[in-house]
Amino acid sequence: MSALRDRTRRLEAALQDFESVVVAFSGGVDSALLAVLAVRTLGADKVLAVTARSPSVATRELDDARAVAAAHEVPHLVVDTTEFDDPRYVANPTNRCYYCKSVLYRRLADLARQRALRNVLSGTNADDLHDYRPGLQAGTEFGVRTPLADAGFTKADVRLLARELGVSIADKPASPCLSSRVPYHEAVTPTKTAQIERAEQFLRDRGFPVCRVRHHGDLARIEVPTEALERLLEPAQRSSVDEALRAIGFRHVTIDLRGFRSGSLNEVVLGAGFRAHR
Repeated sequence: MSALRDRTRRLEAALQDFESVVVAFSGGVDSALLAVLAVRTLGADKVLAVTARSPSVATRELDDARAVAAAHEVPHLVVDTTEFDDPRYVANPTNRCYYCKSVLYRRLADLARQRALRNVLSGTNADDLHDYRPGLQAGTEFGVRTPLADAGFTKADVRLLARELGVSIADKPASPCLSSRVPYHEAVTPTKTAQIERAEQFLRDRGFPVCRVRHHGDLARIEVPTEALERLLEPAQRSSVDEALRAIGFRHVTIDLRGFRSGSLNEVVLGAGFRAHR
């Protein structure tokens, strides 16, 4: 606990040095903690949390962002982003996230200039630096600061401090953008991301809060934690899921027996010798 206190002091000192900030607020716990702590440290007049709205962002992420901002009096703005206008993004290369984050950070940098806010921040934590995250390169190019990672905050630290500060989504499962469910080099489209969102929301409503629906054309590949597989495979449950996902537009529905693996589509990239941008 003392280590977390030391990290928190470093984080608060960094925020004070920033003076005023725009926070890239995804609706996840990392950026939520950063936005809340920025307001507590700098005051609401020196903070703007900005959430992107696009076909790659699930509606519930926007809802969570709005709820946290309202509960903690964080100034909040939702902006429409245009990554789907970029054919490089739509083509879904292994660095797709770079093009998305470039669009976002360019927009945030413009907002920071317009509102005389000195720094743009992201919720990148120390654990993220060890994953394949090409969006980090875009952040570096646009001068985006990463105070959680710089202060040594791991995901566990983020959740612990968020609980202490009463952030309602402290235990929310990670949920990358919907486009991350489409295998690399298969085109990302709003139709596909809408199908993924509907399918995953159905599973959450059925009691599977941690889930992924990987989009393989006509085939949906479901991932849930291994301890939830038996319940998902119960005949009535299995039939209900199959019917619902077929109604959404999938011709075939499969369940991955290896279970949920965050970023499992990155296994192709990492296995090919790629390394995370640091």
